[in-house]
Amino acid sequence: MKISLAAVMPRRTRSKSEATDRLLADYIERSSRYLPCESQTFEDESAFLAWLTHQSGRSPIHAILLDSRGRQFSSEEFAARLGTLRDSGTQRLVLAIGPADGWSSAALDQAGLLFSLGRITLPHQLARVVLAEQVYRALTILAGHPYHSGH
Repeated sequence: MKISLAAVMPRRTRSKSEATDRLLADYIERSSRYLPCESQTFEDESAFLAWLTHQSGRSPIHAILLDSRGRQFSSEEFAARLGTLRDSGTQRLVLAIGPADGWSSAALDQAGLLFSLGRITLPHQLARVVLAEQVYRALTILAGHPYHSGH
């Protein structure tokens, strides 16, 4: 399974934070030790949806869209969900942070799951780092690595 962490972030709103960029790259690199993992940014939702539609594979892409109204998981529950997708033959998993004003109904129709990082509001750059860390944590849980000690 290949994991893509996507974010809809217009260039005019992207911060030039080297710290968050380094953290994101670090967690992507760590996650790639377990499964291929990449990060993508898109200028707008329509560019993201076009990209999503053109991804090929033997099985359909499984898209998890981050949304404040989505389901909240513990780290263990999130790991179990990723493990189930991996073990059921999902080839491509996309976890996507949407536009500042939320996902359109067209995007929501593409979602296999709506996922929430919690009820707090995070800036896109920080949400990307938190999501990347949770993907890494989930992969270490599945691998039995001691990174996640249960708290």
